[in-house]
Amino acid sequence: MAILKSYGVRWRESTPQFPRPNLCDNYKRRNVKWRSPQAAVIPNFHLPMRSFEVKNRTSADDIKSLRLITAIKTPYLPDGRFDLEAYDDLMHMQIENGAEAVIVGGTTGEGQLMSWDEHIMLIGHTVNCFGGSIKVIGNTGSNSTREAIHATEQGFAVGMHAALHINPYYGKTSLDGLISHFDSVLPMGPTIIYNVPSRTGQDIPPHVINNVAQSPNLAGIKECVGNDRIEQYTGNGIVVWSGNDDQCHDARWSHGATGVISVTSNLVPGLMRELMFGGKNPSLNAKLLPLIEWLFQEPNPVGLNTALAQLGVVRPVFRLPYVPLPLEKRVGFVNLVKEIGRENFVGKNDVQVLDDDDFILVGRY
Repeated sequence: MAILKSYGVRWRESTPQFPRPNLCDNYKRRNVKWRSPQAAVIPNFHLPMRSFEVKNRTSADDIKSLRLITAIKTPYLPDGRFDLEAYDDLMHMQIENGAEAVIVGGTTGEGQLMSWDEHIMLIGHTVNCFGGSIKVIGNTGSNSTREAIHATEQGFAVGMHAALHINPYYGKTSLDGLISHFDSVLPMGPTIIYNVPSRTGQDIPPHVINNVAQSPNLAGIKECVGNDRIEQYTGNGIVVWSGNDDQCHDARWSHGATGVISVTSNLVPGLMRELMFGGKNPSLNAKLLPLIEWLFQEPNPVGLNTALAQLGVVRPVFRLPYVPLPLEKRVGFVNLVKEIGRENFVGKNDVQVLDDDDFILVGRY
């Protein structure tokens, strides 16, 4: 007990003594205006920390003026991962030849074969490397409204200028459901709605578009139904891009379309720009139609992937279920390049006929 008492005495004696706070000092501290150190202030610097903050603040009006938008191809390494070096080369060729925007991860870019992590990474990469030279439109649509909302938040957070949204496919919904779906994503930023019934199994009728067009964020429609539908919208002041390369010349110059969202411009961006900017040019349109027909003889992007590999600008790697066109069709492409002129196509290598063994098909990626 004596030991415990002596220990307690020593502990009390060693307890540190702090001065009592002065209430007047506390009052003064509470009323002093805090000023941040000047070295920590970075004026006009924007760091996106929340989903609704965007690095490239773009209005729908900035998107509405675009005439040539390329649905950019995504190239792969032999193991199925993204070939970003080849992708960057494709982007440079689009910019140099006058494309004004790209769709990243669309059907042509095989967004349907990407994880969402890959998808958002590629959008962010495109923005960071090229966003100052070309508009980046991320395909963040989904047949799940929940996924569409989340992906669109992420896409705008990494800086995309606009979103592309498709109507819910396979698990189709009612017309009221379509309106609710689009109303869920339109508040996030500039949006293009994509109508392609051949892929979704459901047309987006004018009733739905006229309803959602009340949103200031609706930039316009990518319309694949045909030029009569396009003219119906443009007559009401709604911006439309043709989604059909074989109809885009007439859509642009005879039916009021602003431009085209193009697959063919992956191959001949300069000629497609001329088609959209140079006024009516039926001779150029007729020159390109055989190439366009060749590209779409099988579901896109089978033809485009084959063509770019034959031009030597991407590796001949396909993510399954896509496979290259057969040998006979590959020979036909070489002849088309010669007729149109190799100088009009992307890349610098001679076009060649690839053998079946030259292609790599990747099922696990």
